[in-house]
Amino acid sequence: MQNPLQDRQQLNDLMNGWMHRDLGEWDQLRELFHSDGTIEITWFEGLGSDFVNGSMRMGASDLRTKHLIGSPAVTFNEAGDKAILETNAIIVAENVKLNIGCECHNRFYDLAEKRDGVWKLFHRQSIYDIGTFTFPLGPVAIDQAVVVKYPREYAALAYLLELSGFPLGRVFATRGSELELKMKADAKRWLSAS
Repeated sequence: MQNPLQDRQQLNDLMNGWMHRDLGEWDQLRELFHSDGTIEITWFEGLGSDFVNGSMRMGASDLRTKHLIGSPAVTFNEAGDKAILETNAIIVAENVKLNIGCECHNRFYDLAEKRDGVWKLFHRQSIYDIGTFTFPLGPVAIDQAVVVKYPREYAALAYLLELSGFPLGRVFATRGSELELKMKADAKRWLSAS
């Protein structure tokens, strides 16, 4: 029997579970993904379990991150066992040795599945809306030749990631881009498939 209110609460808890990444709670972070769950974000593409391993490496580096997560907009399939979630988030990051930080507003775009009564992530992607540099201890020179390689919406985040040893491998979706439109079209097809 479906319980939409309970499902929405579980999905909200799933989104807020991203705080485990910021806290270095790796086992709890791993539990957010199905075993075949995948993720595509700026610095990582692959299985959720491998992402956790990469996050452990990042957690041991000079790069610090924090994610502020909103409540998701949820679209269920007819059976009530699949959902698309679009969730506003703010990524705050800082490299403590470089004294450079950034704030990036994004939307996590998730495909979630309910298996054996439990909602977990099947596929996580992100759409980047706007970003800016921050300078915790005062202005620091930015290498324009590096920063202009990236779309403006996440250029500050990409710059910080690259200088911290977590380079990007490709271009990612930004607000209103063709990549965002394709991502959403693909998700709708996934949601309607049985």
